[in-house]
Amino acid sequence: MKAINVYLTFDGNCLEAMTFYAQCLGGKLESHSFAEMPGGAPPGLETRTMHACVSKGPLAIMASDTMPGMPFTPGNNFSISIAPDSKEETDQLFASLSEGGQPVMPLGDQFWGAYFGMLKDRFGVHWMLNYELPRS
Repeated sequence: MKAINVYLTFDGNCLEAMTFYAQCLGGKLESHSFAEMPGGAPPGLETRTMHACVSKGPLAIMASDTMPGMPFTPGNNFSISIAPDSKEETDQLFASLSEGGQPVMPLGDQFWGAYFGMLKDRFGVHWMLNYELPRS
């Protein structure tokens, strides 16, 4: 496993929050909006953040905005994100963590070059698995 990080979710103010955290922590902010997606942003997502990361040394906080209309509860707006070492480890972690829980987004290859999926475990904790696919 390469990393385990906290992943925060916001309701339209992700960039503002992550800019604040970068300033407070003295970290570096990287951010990508839904408008940067191939083909452009779906309606209603033009100003929302698809992914942001504040890093300082080996530590990172990651975040994104919700999709419009998705439920949002401040205080419960986080997931645990794992960066596995292989596709096989990703499959194994997804299967074991989702036992008694429920998949939210099945594992699959994504446009950002990762094998990615999301689930909620039997205790109600949300997980993201993001294996970066080898680049040829």
